[in-house]
Amino acid sequence: MDVPFSPNAPHRRLNPLTGEYVLVSPHRTQRPWQGKVEAPSRESRPAYDPTCYLCPGNERAGGLRNPEYKDTFVFTNDFAALLPDTPTERHTDDPLFQAESAAGLCRVICFSPRHDLTLAEMDVPAIRKVVDLWAEQVTDLGARYRWVQLFESKGAIVGASNPHPHGQVWASTFLPNEARVEDAQQKHYFDTFRSPLLVDYAAREAALAERVVVENDYWLVVVPYWAYWPFETLVLPKRHVLRLPDLTDDERGALADILKRMLVRFDNLFETSFPYCSGWHGAPTGDAGDCAHWQLHAHYYPPLLRSASVQKFVASYEWLAEAQRDLSPEGAAARLQKLSDTHYRNAR
Repeated sequence: MDVPFSPNAPHRRLNPLTGEYVLVSPHRTQRPWQGKVEAPSRESRPAYDPTCYLCPGNERAGGLRNPEYKDTFVFTNDFAALLPDTPTERHTDDPLFQAESAAGLCRVICFSPRHDLTLAEMDVPAIRKVVDLWAEQVTDLGARYRWVQLFESKGAIVGASNPHPHGQVWASTFLPNEARVEDAQQKHYFDTFRSPLLVDYAAREAALAERVVVENDYWLVVVPYWAYWPFETLVLPKRHVLRLPDLTDDERGALADILKRMLVRFDNLFETSFPYCSGWHGAPTGDAGDCAHWQLHAHYYPPLLRSASVQKFVASYEWLAEAQRDLSPEGAAARLQKLSDTHYRNAR
């Protein structure tokens, strides 16, 4: 006898952007935890740190000195992973030992001159300047490179090497793995349904509302149906937009507003400076051809699971078989939905 489907029982969800499944096991949130516990981040940082290589006027690790910048600041990474001038010849034709040249350019983006702020604690006008700088970088680097990846690693727990509020942009002549897969999946959906995948998805999520964290007139933030990380979110425009530079003035202002509201909720969840890895995916740049199947979006991947001191680890089953999560996406969204728009540091 077939048992009816239940979202409270173990089941798999398909991620249409990757074509891969996530095993969801909601009942496991009740299991006892005796694993590793991280100390919660309670540090209090000064507005200016003379030892920080990202603060205004300070000497960087590479020997150059920062200007006395007053809002946002971008510079070429002193220890870049990609370089603009690399050999173009293939390494070998052996099918088991394939390699090819990787050329590109890497930059660092300082969000604020203040060492003690994160995006969550910056005001909306300051975040708007970051949005504009992101768009400028895509325009500039996109004229020369096929892919422009904006990203941020926030918090020592995810490997951030400096607590000063900053992100990075890596531009490359090649389409990275994640972008290549998303390109193929969105193209397949568009060819099948004649509509962009994430435009349809945003409309469905807005109508259902059960995984919506915050929204405004132009943007939607959801815990995606296929989320892997406990409090993973997806930031989506409500209209069809290919790249950040295509956003209108109103959409840029609304993006700053929605990011502020989402990131404050992250911090309020466990009353800590919430760590995450995040990044923007937009249509390929350069001579990319027809990209009508693409939709601009941002991924936020926070590792915290149960509290400010317990993170999710990738378990052996996941390395060897399939991604798996315990907390349901609906449960995660519900917890984020009910949190205040006022940062916990300012609520006392």
